[in-house]
Amino acid sequence: MAERIPRTITGWASGTFLGGLTPSAAGELLGLCARRRYPAGGAILREGSIGSHVVLLESGFVKVTTAVDGLATLLGIRMPGELIGEIGALTRTPRNATVTACGVVQVGLIPRPLFEDFLRRYPDTSTLVMATIARKLTWANRRRSDFAAFPAHIRLARLLVEIAEVCGRHHPDGRIEIAVPLSQPELAAMIAIARATVGKALHELRSRGLIGTAYRRIVILHPEGLARVADGVG
Repeated sequence: MAERIPRTITGWASGTFLGGLTPSAAGELLGLCARRRYPAGGAILREGSIGSHVVLLESGFVKVTTAVDGLATLLGIRMPGELIGEIGALTRTPRNATVTACGVVQVGLIPRPLFEDFLRRYPDTSTLVMATIARKLTWANRRRSDFAAFPAHIRLARLLVEIAEVCGRHHPDGRIEIAVPLSQPELAAMIAIARATVGKALHELRSRGLIGTAYRRIVILHPEGLARVADGVG
């Protein structure tokens, strides 16, 4: 059951949808939300369903996947402050991806009519919506460019650096733990290589002392070294 509760406005990461709003606009938008909490693995949006609302991710991280030949293919990870489901809601077309909670998350649900009215009252916000869509397309295009330009271990390094920027937990000793569980098939799907190949790429990065891995868990042990590999100079 969704509930309407107030939320204190805090700093959102730059580059996120809420991070681009003024505090007053963000406060008003959050005030329109019906809030809901999802457990780990909970489906927030389902591919193919008809959307009648947009989603604001307020806490936690989510995975965005699409079905390819019956298998879930990871498209990306979203962080707090992000707008989700805007394309399906605003165009009144079926959702083009499934969004799943990674751990417990809280979201704000905004019915399409309320969101459209908000956009009319804050015209500059429409630019932020377009920027949100453009960032997602740019991210996808960058992955496709990587496919042709780099070998597997560099593609993987580039992916891990970008994921760590979104959901990395920094430790005092300099390590960065990726806060979202990621399987080898998910990593393989994101950089378009075979599962066996991603296993070899992980081994390559582990052997250099750049990352540590456990079941669905990745820790970046040497962020600067991994960044150099991602740039093709390590």
